[in-house]
Amino acid sequence: MANSVEQPCYTLISLPSDSEFPNEMQLKSDLEKGDLRTKIEALKKVIYMIANGERIPGLLMVIIRFVLPLEDHTMKKLLHIFWEIVPKTLPDGKLLQEMILVCDAYRKDLQHPNEFVRGSTLRFLCKMKEPELLEPLMPAIRTCLEHRHSYVRRNAVLAIFTIYRNFEFLIPDAPELIANFLESEQDMSCKRNAFLMLLHADQERALTFLASRLDQVSSFGDILQLVIVELIYKVCHANPGERSRFIRCIYNLLNSTSPAVRYEAAGTLVTLSSAPTAIKAAASCYIELIVKESDNNVKLIVLDRLIVLKEHPAHERVLQDLVMDILRVLASPDLEVRKKTLNLAMDLVSSRNIEEMVLVLKKEVAKTHNVIEHEDTGKYRQLLVRTLHTCCIKFPDVAATVIPVLVEFLSDTNELAATDVLVFIREAIHKFDNLRPLIIERLLDTFSTIKSERVHRASLWVLGEYTNSPDDIQSVMAQINKALGEVPIVEDETRRAAGEKGEEVEHSKITSSGTSTPKLVTSDGTYATQSAFNTTTNTKKEERPPLRQYFMDGNFFIGASLGTTLTKLALRYIELVQDKVKQNKFLSEAMLIIASILHLGKSGLPTKAITNDDADRLLVSLRVLSEKAPPIVGIYTKNCRQALASMLVAKAEEEASTQKAKEKPGNQVQTDDPINFMQLSTTRGGEFGATENVFELSLTQAVAGNLSGSSQDTHSPLSASKLNKVTQLTGFSDPVYSEAYVHVNQYDIVLDVLIVNQTSDTLQNCTLELATLGDLKLVEKPQPVVLAPHDFCNIKANVKVASTENGIIFGNIVYDVSGASSDRNVVVLNDIHIDIMDYIVPASCNDIEFRVMWAEFEWENKLSVNTNLTDLHEYLHHLIKSTNMKCLTPEKALSGQCGFMAANMYARSIFGEDALANLSIEKPFNKPDAPVTGHIRIRAKSQGMALSLGDKINATQKRPVKAC
Repeated sequence: MANSVEQPCYTLISLPSDSEFPNEMQLKSDLEKGDLRTKIEALKKVIYMIANGERIPGLLMVIIRFVLPLEDHTMKKLLHIFWEIVPKTLPDGKLLQEMILVCDAYRKDLQHPNEFVRGSTLRFLCKMKEPELLEPLMPAIRTCLEHRHSYVRRNAVLAIFTIYRNFEFLIPDAPELIANFLESEQDMSCKRNAFLMLLHADQERALTFLASRLDQVSSFGDILQLVIVELIYKVCHANPGERSRFIRCIYNLLNSTSPAVRYEAAGTLVTLSSAPTAIKAAASCYIELIVKESDNNVKLIVLDRLIVLKEHPAHERVLQDLVMDILRVLASPDLEVRKKTLNLAMDLVSSRNIEEMVLVLKKEVAKTHNVIEHEDTGKYRQLLVRTLHTCCIKFPDVAATVIPVLVEFLSDTNELAATDVLVFIREAIHKFDNLRPLIIERLLDTFSTIKSERVHRASLWVLGEYTNSPDDIQSVMAQINKALGEVPIVEDETRRAAGEKGEEVEHSKITSSGTSTPKLVTSDGTYATQSAFNTTTNTKKEERPPLRQYFMDGNFFIGASLGTTLTKLALRYIELVQDKVKQNKFLSEAMLIIASILHLGKSGLPTKAITNDDADRLLVSLRVLSEKAPPIVGIYTKNCRQALASMLVAKAEEEASTQKAKEKPGNQVQTDDPINFMQLSTTRGGEFGATENVFELSLTQAVAGNLSGSSQDTHSPLSASKLNKVTQLTGFSDPVYSEAYVHVNQYDIVLDVLIVNQTSDTLQNCTLELATLGDLKLVEKPQPVVLAPHDFCNIKANVKVASTENGIIFGNIVYDVSGASSDRNVVVLNDIHIDIMDYIVPASCNDIEFRVMWAEFEWENKLSVNTNLTDLHEYLHHLIKSTNMKCLTPEKALSGQCGFMAANMYARSIFGEDALANLSIEKPFNKPDAPVTGHIRIRAKSQGMALSLGDKINATQKRPVKAC
């Protein structure tokens, strides 16, 4: 901010070590007799000593006599720092006599012909807090407003603004003076500082100037336009009647050449007007900023503003017309930007523009096939698939155009995208009866190009469950035979192996018969020789069909799925076709394939033998086809589809509950609820309704809330929830008492530290010294303060956070006692432990993503359950509450009491870090009072995340907890 006072330029000073620390006599000699370089180094050391609490009164006149007259620019800048921090008053508060000489020297600097000397002197005067020093300089400061160089005029305005704000009596006509200056000034930086002063000192004059130049605002510089936006915002909020006067100016600033001005103007326009035209103009401005800005952080910030704008019910309809413009943001290569854009577009899309949105998404899908494959391409493709999936579920009319595009993903090398397509196809074919023939046709066309075993398995399930016509059933059987190869499989594999072996033996006989080589006859009847080293075999290993290759690799789980699919197809074919010959033929073909797979699994040809579970499932399929018992037939033909319907309903309910949880809860107040007035609050059971002391009531509730934690009454108007964030840093008997309120705001931690002087002495240079452990970084060092006897002050310190790890902030308070000659006093502070739960939020992912991340993450932390809870569900709820993780296992799967529970949990930090957890707990039936036992496995991409989350779980386990 331009109205902020410039901090001392301590970067000019290189701090000396203790061994180089000079004494006062040496410094005096260097300042008197040294050359320029020596004097500069000596003055740096003097500044360092004074900043650390040393008193050097004997050097004051030496500096005035031998240093102050020097014309070197570096020396003048150091002198500005020196005069800012050096004590300028006597113990009784009167100004030192020597400062009259300093005042005269700076009066001359204000009249110096060099613009740098004048400008830097004016900036230095902004930091002076002694009106006795400033009063003689006021005529020279006024004269600087007429200097030829804009640097001097700009700093003169800033100096007048600061002096008027601190000591109005020194220049009471400052607003009028600056208003006249503003009328004739041409430089934009000077006009900006002048207008900023009028904004804070005399808004009427600022409004008068703005009103006379409303048509010229678009030609002003961006720094002045920003101040104009700030003025309009303040004036219109204070006086809503002025909106019609200045809102046109805000509209004009939406077309400014500066992105910062457009951003601020759009935000101001939204707050000033809720008219559809204003909202549309502001939203269009936001969209243009996102599209044209190259910084991804800027894109995300502006996207958040659009999301906040969308949450207002009256604005949502306006934003719906801008969905196609919002989709232009997909040109950004950043995955997070694309994800937010698609989520926003899905929330805004309506039946009026869904077709246009689908066309754009289809083009984006086509683009992903034409770009070079990298890490984010597959994730973006998966994101597009999920968005198209949601589009089809919300608007079934577009499903017919989307399904052909999505089915092409089944042959994609990205297994996650192909799996998401099948999840969509499974839901679409169940919900939309009219699209089943189209889906079956497309799925059969793509079946032979599928490259993943998991996708093949899911495709077989869909084909087996929803193929209803005899022709389609025959087509599915033809595709299965094509993907399986010749059956029986064992005999075919044996013949192939024997044939390849015979060719190899014959070739070895020819090429290994001593040193002789095979003889060839040329066209003229003579013999020609050929070297064995030049002959190559043309026998190439024949590639197996995909399903057979899975079996030969030992993957027989897809074989069990194939057996179930063939069983469903055969049972449905028997219902549809009445011809016994065709029935028996199809039934025997299906049973032959199942038996052939079972035989292959036990023959020893594959790399791994078939498991007992897969073999049992194949045997059950054979038995069902041979017996065809009605109850079992009903399970295969009806109950499987009913189970899918139940799962989809449960999934929809879970998504609805998640969406409801995201919505901001409204305050429900009944019409007959009494109104609580704090001033009229009465003591419970008090006589005659006597009012209770509000201070005593608030103190009692604060202490009770701090002791009982979450058990306090959250509905009380004096609820002390914030006191849970207060950390006591020192003891009550320490000379300096200190406590800190820890405020966590995403990537920043703000420490509001209260420091109380409990002694009868004045504490000088009282400094809060902080240090950090972990991935924390202290932004700036808190400035020293002076505390009067029994006085207190608040100091704020900012800490940056870069990752989700346990962080510790520690330090001490150092101070000097006024008049004491002893060393500095130190009070050691208690450590402040940063809770990682402030950075972890519940998140959701599907089972496939969970397994992929579980396999990829290399850091695992295994914990033993150590709790006094005796109920499995109670422990799970307590764990979810204390870790901010979300349980991915459905509630129905966890229902019941079986003495064992396994659940998966997932959370995500605000830094984009993923945390996975698997809970395996048990409890013996014969011991109802026994505590829960088991293990918790945590996996994360970073070691710090896994360890920190484990420490949090261990800490919450050891506490005595109540039922959740």
